[in-house]
Amino acid sequence: MDTVTLTTVDGLNLFAMLGTVLWHALRIGAAFQVLPVLGGRSLPVRARLIVTIALAAAISTVLPAPPPAAVDAVTVLNVVREFAIGVAIGMMLRLAFEAGRLAGEMVSQGMGLAFATLADPLSGASSQVLAQWFYLVFALLFFTLDAHLALVQVLADSYRALPIGTPIADLHAFAASVPLFFNTVLKAGVLLALPVTIALLAVNLAFGVLARAAAQLHPMALGLPVALLAGLMLMAVLARGLQAPVEALFEQAFTAARAITG
Repeated sequence: MDTVTLTTVDGLNLFAMLGTVLWHALRIGAAFQVLPVLGGRSLPVRARLIVTIALAAAISTVLPAPPPAAVDAVTVLNVVREFAIGVAIGMMLRLAFEAGRLAGEMVSQGMGLAFATLADPLSGASSQVLAQWFYLVFALLFFTLDAHLALVQVLADSYRALPIGTPIADLHAFAASVPLFFNTVLKAGVLLALPVTIALLAVNLAFGVLARAAAQLHPMALGLPVALLAGLMLMAVLARGLQAPVEALFEQAFTAARAITG
């Protein structure tokens, strides 16, 4: 008797287990695809696939069985729904990281570093150096604060709140969840950059007034080095107080992610 027949006779259906894992991998994989640090080009596709399958296999053991798959419109709608829910959950955390990128771009304008760019692993495009610095700080705090464990909990809770095959109760609220959280992201990004931006604005205004009062001293030639030095000192001060606002932003992102599935 071959191994597959033997395991089926013993009461263990490997094909049913594989189908269950694949059903749960749809939502988890869609979330990982848009997540910062774990998604996009930050992680190789094979590594992301291994993590997705492993997490789906672990979660599927403590959740109700998904509906049977068939070649019909219901299965197609369930697959599309799972992708949409996963992308929405991952997008909440991605937007939280975009708040740091926005803060970095705002500070770069005041420091005169707008011309300094690097390849952005989050989007694959070029972004400013300070935007990359904020991205790395957010990524370090993401793992330091055990936000990756909270993400697993959110994904598991989403299956309990909205099991596979269950229609979304309020499509309008689901579609508006990401745009509504975008307002919070903009506010957080501006508040992160505001202290440094205001201080650099004062420095630039001081050199502007000095240029009008004593043009023979060429204060504009000293403006960029001084603004850069002042910006680096202010960023060092800002780095010591980043944990609290970033942690609050992550909590808001997880709250918004939980609200997607009710």
